[in-house]
Amino acid sequence: MAFFLVSCGGGETEKTASSDSTAADTTKTQLAPAVTTITTPQNMMVVIHKVANYAKWQPSYDEHDSIRLANGIHSYVIGRGLKDSNMILVAVKVDDTTKAKAFAKDPGLKKAMQKGGVTGMPSFSLVTMVFQDTADIGSAIRSRTTFTVKDWAAWEKNFEEGKQERIDNGITVRAYGHLTDNDKKVVLVTALLDTAKAFAYYKSDALKKRREAGGVTTEPDRFLYKVVKRY
Repeated sequence: MAFFLVSCGGGETEKTASSDSTAADTTKTQLAPAVTTITTPQNMMVVIHKVANYAKWQPSYDEHDSIRLANGIHSYVIGRGLKDSNMILVAVKVDDTTKAKAFAKDPGLKKAMQKGGVTGMPSFSLVTMVFQDTADIGSAIRSRTTFTVKDWAAWEKNFEEGKQERIDNGITVRAYGHLTDNDKKVVLVTALLDTAKAFAYYKSDALKKRREAGGVTTEPDRFLYKVVKRY
């Protein structure tokens, strides 16, 4: 409508209005870059277990979503092991840690897991993630690494100083934190953008020195997996 009204008014007026309109539209399209990092602590529960058949287990897991929600537990990520695709990692967000602990021990959950084809003894970890990066990246391969440190604050400072070193070796951080009840037990989730570089870095003296400087007291326990579903 604005175009037609200006056209009826003559040439010079039309040129000025068109120019002003273009300037205004350009201003409107300048959007602030999206913030993808989260530094507000988030309680989560991570479960690692083996299943007889993933295709049968996954629908069974989704069927019990209402039970999880009733306990303040929200589905977040499912991953499958790189070495054994029937090894499953399930990460959920937790509203109430007391309820989550009780839920993990509920006999009803055990029955539901058995019905879904879970074999062996599942491993439950209640963690507090203090950093998350939700940006879309080009790799679904993840490493969940756990280890013990002398002091959380000292480790975190040293770890942040090693950011460029990790990037140079094909590794980018997705999340890190510690066990909810023990901040000396670190939980680190990274994405592997270049697996060859990352695996070489795991064995390098550079990483060994970085870990020593950060006060790491145990060997890293790594679970490598591929993200197959996000909620």
